[in-house]
Amino acid sequence: QVQLVESGGGLVQPGGSLRLSCAYSGFNLYYYAIAWFRQAPGKEREGVSCINGDDGSTNYAGSVKGRFTISVDVAKRMVYLQLKNLKPEDAGVYYCGTPITTIQGPCGLTEEEYDYWGQGTHVTVSS
Repeated sequence: QVQLVESGGGLVQPGGSLRLSCAYSGFNLYYYAIAWFRQAPGKEREGVSCINGDDGSTNYAGSVKGRFTISVDVAKRMVYLQLKNLKPEDAGVYYCGTPITTIQGPCGLTEEEYDYWGQGTHVTVSS
């Protein structure tokens, strides 16, 4: 049974940092990818970053490139998203997702590519 559990959200001031965690279970990440998405109130869910399980290659949305870093610890079955230099527009609920089918090629940042989701963790950026 595939399970994804996010944690690490909270309140941070603009310019601050957070590290989000996604604990995954029920599948071998080598054959899949895990992505982070976020959803602000009244907006659609948008892809932030993803990582391929086989080679660790990554992909980032332009709005977070250079500020966010995705990484994986296979031994701990954890995927992390390090958020730095946070802006108010980074606020929202952050979700991690993984697809049902094995991934072919680089992971993408469109919601339709992912089928399993965690419950989300809230990030608030405010002074």
